[in-house]
Amino acid sequence: MADDPDLLDVRRVLAGDVEAFEGIVRRWQRPLVNLAFRLCRDQGLAEDMAQEAFVKAYRGLSRWRGEGRFSTWLFALTLNHCRSRLRRIRPSMVDIDEALDIGVPPAGEHELEEAQRAGIVRRAVADLPERYRDAVVLFYLQGASLEESARSLQVPTGTLKARLHRARAMLRGRLALLSPLAAEE
Repeated sequence: MADDPDLLDVRRVLAGDVEAFEGIVRRWQRPLVNLAFRLCRDQGLAEDMAQEAFVKAYRGLSRWRGEGRFSTWLFALTLNHCRSRLRRIRPSMVDIDEALDIGVPPAGEHELEEAQRAGIVRRAVADLPERYRDAVVLFYLQGASLEESARSLQVPTGTLKARLHRARAMLRGRLALLSPLAAEE
């Protein structure tokens, strides 16, 4: 951990070298914008929220205790900031229905069917209660480990496992109701 670039930059910033924060921004800008984009589905808003999260991180850097990975703390801070900001925005401005969009549907029949399934799953995930949706986004879509996801959500690992289990059960139920494609399986 001694050669961890985040840890080194944090120490430098806390020692007065404010320019060292640029290394943190350079390493984490794209992941934070991606996380914010998955939550709001608006590139400009995602970039703004990531920028604001960096400002909050800079101001709160002394509160990072260094007990876990810096990225876990940064993702938790960003997730909390995005949730807070999105609650203040009128629901019509946030297209949660497309929050997990994977792109333009492919042209082939099989690929089109897969794209339809993906759209149904995206809608079902977007309709989950926030605590379950956030767990699914961090663990399955951001690819964070159980431990990292739990720390980012500030819950015990067991709680995260329970949320993921409940989310999968809810999704199974919703997909059975929503999807003629899922009913065929």
